[in-house]
Amino acid sequence: MTPLLRILRTRIAAEGPIPVADFMAESLLHPVHGYYATRDPLGAKGDFTTAPEISQMFGELIGLCLAQSWLDQGAPASFTLAELGPGRGTMMADILRATARVPGFHDAAGIYLVEASAPLRARQAEALAGHAPAWLDHAADLPDAPLWLVANEFFDALPIRQYVRNGAAWCERRVGLSDDGLQFGLAPPAPVSALTHRLDDTKDGDLVEHCPAAATIIQTIGQRIADHGGAALIADYGDWRSLGDTLQALQAHSPVDPLAAPGEADLTAHVDFEALARATPSAHARLTTQGVFLERLGITARAQQLAEALSGTVRESHIAAHRRLTHPSEMGTLFKLLGLFPQTAPPPPGLDA
Repeated sequence: MTPLLRILRTRIAAEGPIPVADFMAESLLHPVHGYYATRDPLGAKGDFTTAPEISQMFGELIGLCLAQSWLDQGAPASFTLAELGPGRGTMMADILRATARVPGFHDAAGIYLVEASAPLRARQAEALAGHAPAWLDHAADLPDAPLWLVANEFFDALPIRQYVRNGAAWCERRVGLSDDGLQFGLAPPAPVSALTHRLDDTKDGDLVEHCPAAATIIQTIGQRIADHGGAALIADYGDWRSLGDTLQALQAHSPVDPLAAPGEADLTAHVDFEALARATPSAHARLTTQGVFLERLGITARAQQLAEALSGTVRESHIAAHRRLTHPSEMGTLFKLLGLFPQTAPPPPGLDA
């Protein structure tokens, strides 16, 4: 039994079953025993690998996309360059390397990283030595200024609430006690105003996920962009509309029971991109798949260029990385790219088709 499991069992015994969102928040962000508070989760020795860790091409193309969007909007002399959940700082380092020759871009950029994990903040400081980034706890703390922002596999880790339809009402899925661990159960049916529109496309027994934290964050970002200019590129896995149970746990790169060892496994859920777009009426939103987005930005040409200097197993790994990022059977289709930009501005490259 993990230390956090003992804490959760004590809480549930005293208060009753808790929402899935509370379970996720405690599992990931408990200040002492939470998953992100205690480890660097990335890489072969961690529990998962993200696109920037797979290949430098991902961050490079994202960076050039941001720089072109900045130029298209008149190259403001001062702007915020931000990343939500920057991992080890790999993508921001690749962005800054790729944009180093864009005149004025680095001079105008103030770099901000929104990160809750102390171990990951330390890794980010190492990766971005010489660039003087500032760290923030919340997206709401970003400056009121033009904003060019990236978020890769950030929204999938935000706590979700799960509801099962029951007539015109919903039963919230909760986490309660089993004999020696935890188990899922359902609260009594009740109306849920945030899901009124889902009564049109669901039936009794269907499970729908809702992420209140995502709406709050995306509203902040969209309003900054609408008020001051900029763009956001949000890469994550999910679909246009949530349907079904997508809560999952990973440990040592393998699926595990989400309730088995809270604090020891990464918990995520698929992103509902329609909900993100609906929450940002002040900014224009456009969605495509990650594979299509990267191909439009020229990833194949970049991959061929880099391959010319490689041989043997290194070259094979490089080719495999290109396939993993773009192929429909790997990350190319499941992962999406949502772009936000002002109503009066052109879309960022890769989202203009």
